[in-house]
Amino acid sequence: MQHVLDAKNKMLGRIAGEVAHLLQGKNSADYQANKVITDTVLVKNASLMGVSGGKETKKIYYRHTGYMGHLRESSYEQEFKKSPTEVLRKAVFNMLPKNFIRQDRLNQLTIEK
Repeated sequence: MQHVLDAKNKMLGRIAGEVAHLLQGKNSADYQANKVITDTVLVKNASLMGVSGGKETKKIYYRHTGYMGHLRESSYEQEFKKSPTEVLRKAVFNMLPKNFIRQDRLNQLTIEK
């Protein structure tokens, strides 16, 4: 079964929480925490979602290159300008349970600009 969500005029956290809920299969009657479901989730209009509370400048994404002292940071505004789909993918990734099937669940997600 394919779930289609429209992110237009929705907040990042709200849409990411809804997607994480669907990817875990918690909406189905035969939910099992240790199983990957076959349902897919399609999110449309990711470039039209927003954030509240001034997070465009306050929210910081960190990444490390692997070398000492090479902690890189960028704001939400920079990341969203580069790729709005990656912003949503990172939010959903962090909302899924931290276990060995997290990546399998994330592979069921498709995001369109």
